[in-house]
Amino acid sequence: QEPEEPIVPTSAFSSIGGFYFLIGKETLRSIIGSARWTINVAKIVTSAKFPAEVAESFYGVLQTYSSFHDCTDSLNCKLAEISTVHEPNINERIVLDELADLLPIRRKILNYNLFVDSSPKEQVETRAADGFLSPEEKLRGVFIQKIRGKSAIEHALAGAKVDLNVDVFAKVVNKGNLSGSAIIAFFNWAIKEPAIPKDARTYHIILKALGRRKFFDFMLVVLNKMRVGGIDPNLETLSIVIDSFVGACRISKAIKLYGEVEDLGLKRDADSLNVILGCLCRRNHVCVANSLFNSMKGKIAFNNTTHNILIGGWSKYGVIDEMERSLRVMVSDGFSADCSTFAYIIEGLGRAGQVDSAVEVFKNMDDKGCVPDVGAYNAIISCFISAGDLNESMKYYRCMLDDCDPDLGTYIKLIAAFLRTRKVADAIEVFDEMLGRGIIPTTGMITSIIKPLCSYGPPYAAMMIYKKARKVGCTISLSAYKLLLMRLSRFGKCNMMLNIWDEMQENGHSSDIEVYEYIITGLCNAGKLENAVLVMEDCLRNGLCPSKFVCRKLNSKLLTSNKVERAYKLHLKIKDARRKEKAWRYCRARGWHF
Repeated sequence: QEPEEPIVPTSAFSSIGGFYFLIGKETLRSIIGSARWTINVAKIVTSAKFPAEVAESFYGVLQTYSSFHDCTDSLNCKLAEISTVHEPNINERIVLDELADLLPIRRKILNYNLFVDSSPKEQVETRAADGFLSPEEKLRGVFIQKIRGKSAIEHALAGAKVDLNVDVFAKVVNKGNLSGSAIIAFFNWAIKEPAIPKDARTYHIILKALGRRKFFDFMLVVLNKMRVGGIDPNLETLSIVIDSFVGACRISKAIKLYGEVEDLGLKRDADSLNVILGCLCRRNHVCVANSLFNSMKGKIAFNNTTHNILIGGWSKYGVIDEMERSLRVMVSDGFSADCSTFAYIIEGLGRAGQVDSAVEVFKNMDDKGCVPDVGAYNAIISCFISAGDLNESMKYYRCMLDDCDPDLGTYIKLIAAFLRTRKVADAIEVFDEMLGRGIIPTTGMITSIIKPLCSYGPPYAAMMIYKKARKVGCTISLSAYKLLLMRLSRFGKCNMMLNIWDEMQENGHSSDIEVYEYIITGLCNAGKLENAVLVMEDCLRNGLCPSKFVCRKLNSKLLTSNKVERAYKLHLKIKDARRKEKAWRYCRARGWHF
């Protein structure tokens, strides 16, 4: 006796008609033929709405079953009835639902509204999805997509809808990690735009960007295109190109380029020689500069600046013998020492530890017919700073006020020396005196002052420098803001910290993960947990996920305060943010742009 076989429900037979349209007649016949079912033909023919072809397939398959002969007449009647139907009336959704009972298909993942017309408002929101990106990020994002073809790239750049100007152009090529070909492609498109002037300044921007990344072949292409476009290179152009080669330690290439300087439309004279000598000495290749200087004797008429560049190069190392030799060559060529020469000699003597000799040279400047200028005073002040005698450096600073006006370099040296010895009051006094003379500090100088002040002691001195710099209109860098937030966070100065954060955002600086971590840590240290949670949620909404240390600290503070539910909800949000962060990191590592 054969074992009983499972009986298939009637609903399964009604889904076979839809299955026919999905997989075809032959596949359907094989599926039906391979099924070990006890077929109840009466239920099939009465419940299933099959096309004629499907019914015929059933007819051929059912002949193999023993129970088929019991209802042959019923099936023949049903086949005749089905044959009169030309178009099957089958709802696809019902078919798929019936198949879901028969096959391992999850109904939840089925989307029956794949093509739904969105409203105009939603379309506008979709088009503005990249609104959070800056103009330069939108343009750089075109090259992340790895579009092929010049016309396709230019079409994508034009489709970014960015108001292009020189500043945006410089930000695109100076930041990011574009390849050389991408920079050239962007430059070829941008130079056609009316907002980008076709002058030497634009070419200098692209040459600096290529040279900084060591794309020398592309740099020479731009240089050649500059000449073809009717723009003659100048000494600044030569300085950019040669400094790029020297900075990459390609000295022979730089010297070879100088030998071909006439092909660039420049003269091979003392001015062009001074450019390459200055680049070599500035990049600590004074020996090569000296060799080049000797090889050019008799070929080029030197000037006073040529000799001063060599003396200045040797003074950086405190090589007294070479300084004296270069000075003798200078005198033998018929040139007399000027204030720059004496400044280099004084600086070199100070670096060699011969402060007394430097003072003697400084005092004898009047006898040589040179009145000490700002450079000479800065050199003698640097000598005493190197010797650790700040009193003498301030003495010469007071003498300097009677003879000439100090410059920004003077105050940078003095303030840095006082901060190095932790004489904060004296540093602030000199800073106030600088502002009183109308000298506006640079952004880098403010950062260099705030950095040591935030490394020791309370943040009051750093806040004083910050407020005074803001009062005179000085631009504060993002690094300086981070230093202040870090120090205020450590001391729990929440009100000051939040004010600095607001001012940072008003100045156009966006908050990154470091800023959020400083704010959250500071609020936790002050016990303001609700505000810390709000900042954490804002950080997560912006796609940033703080470190595990910061999250663990806030979570432990919440649990200690018996805010278990709040801590649990925040934990779930952080967990979801970490999962998204991993996905974003995975996608960005493969060049997929959001």
